[in-house]
Amino acid sequence: MHEVLSWLNEFLYSNILLILLAAAGIYFSIRTRFVQIRLLKEGIVLLKEKAHNEDGVSSFQALMISTASRVGTGNIAGVATALAAGGAGAIFWMWVMAFVGAASAFVESTLAQIYKERDGEAFRGGPAYYIEKALGSRFLGIIFALLLIACFIFGFNGLQSYNVSSALAYYFDDQHLAGLLVGCILTIASAAVIFGGVHRIGIISSTIVPIMAGLYIILGIYITLSNVSQLPSIFQMIFQNAFDVQAIFGGFAGSCVMHGIKRGLFSNEAGMGSAPNAGATADVSHPVKQGLVQVISVFIDTILVCTTTAFILLNYGIEDGLTGMPYVQMAVSKAFGEWGIHFITISIFLFAFSSLIGNYCYAEGNLKFIKNNKTLLFVFRIVTLLVIFFGAQADFSLVWDLADVLMGFMALMNIIVILLLGKYTFIALKDYQKQKKEGKDPIFHPEQLGIPNCECWEEFDEDLK
Repeated sequence: MHEVLSWLNEFLYSNILLILLAAAGIYFSIRTRFVQIRLLKEGIVLLKEKAHNEDGVSSFQALMISTASRVGTGNIAGVATALAAGGAGAIFWMWVMAFVGAASAFVESTLAQIYKERDGEAFRGGPAYYIEKALGSRFLGIIFALLLIACFIFGFNGLQSYNVSSALAYYFDDQHLAGLLVGCILTIASAAVIFGGVHRIGIISSTIVPIMAGLYIILGIYITLSNVSQLPSIFQMIFQNAFDVQAIFGGFAGSCVMHGIKRGLFSNEAGMGSAPNAGATADVSHPVKQGLVQVISVFIDTILVCTTTAFILLNYGIEDGLTGMPYVQMAVSKAFGEWGIHFITISIFLFAFSSLIGNYCYAEGNLKFIKNNKTLLFVFRIVTLLVIFFGAQADFSLVWDLADVLMGFMALMNIIVILLLGKYTFIALKDYQKQKKEGKDPIFHPEQLGIPNCECWEEFDEDLK
């Protein structure tokens, strides 16, 4: 099993995804005239918008749900794994992935808004929905939904639990006991939230994510400024390693490029088809609004949080045999002693918890796409909690490889789909900019733009009337 996963992992990323991810990001950047930079300020302004309905999800809450899933243990343990295995240059390729990937994130989240559906007073949507409505294939939509559920529930949620238990191992001689304790705590905490619905997830995420990310970034800034004399050598190390041709092509599967791309995709999820599920929940007047907001989530994840981790680790240095959470704990303890390890342990717990509920939010929307049944939903929630519990006691290599392979298949399908459907995003973007130039608060009228099968927006027009 483990050997098969390792082979699939290398095959997917070395032969297919690298080319597709880069090509899609560059293509969307050019076609949108680098919307990820050009309209970044507009996206920040849109965060102030409130939902139209009292029980609806605002742009900010949708951003926090997606950021809760993006910003997880991958930003800490994942970056540590990439630097330990691929060298300092891996962080440069994470930056590249964030920049070009932000355009893909804009396209997929705008598409999710265009083809969203009502779910009571709220909304749901994502790749499964735009595959069915725009491509006219429910079968392919179900295939994607199953891939996402497998990836986030069995891959990512198990990995989040594992990373917390590995952080707690510092306090326990018995790793099995640490796993049991973490499994119980995360399972109980997750159950309290996921049985409360998407609205509660949005409220929790919009509270936890800004606080934990802010504190973590402050910690990183303090460590970096305390060692400011090392900054030039750190940047030199990053860029030299990133373009070390001999090291890259001498062993591509283990190179900084490959580790940077894998951990970058795992971390910011741009183009992967996950964040659109959160983007679709936002109650906005035009799809482009949430597309622009989701660009910010990619930058928060990689440019802020992943870079924070990288600088903490590179100030400590890279040691053979030290990887994952123990690597991060040792790096922080160098600056803060025992207190630093406690802080990282608390941070990793909060990062993991926010990711668990964000991941569940995505999976629930896709389960409802397949079949909206209360009994099935209840069973699914129980299965989710069991995965969280047992994931805390899993094997290091197995959980990373499983998450990478499932993520790879999901990303592969979504990238091909958004390349086919990107034309609708370009039409929506042109319409949004036209209305802004006319001094209007843009409202989406898909029938006037020739975009088919947007029943939800026809209902929105009726509500406005």
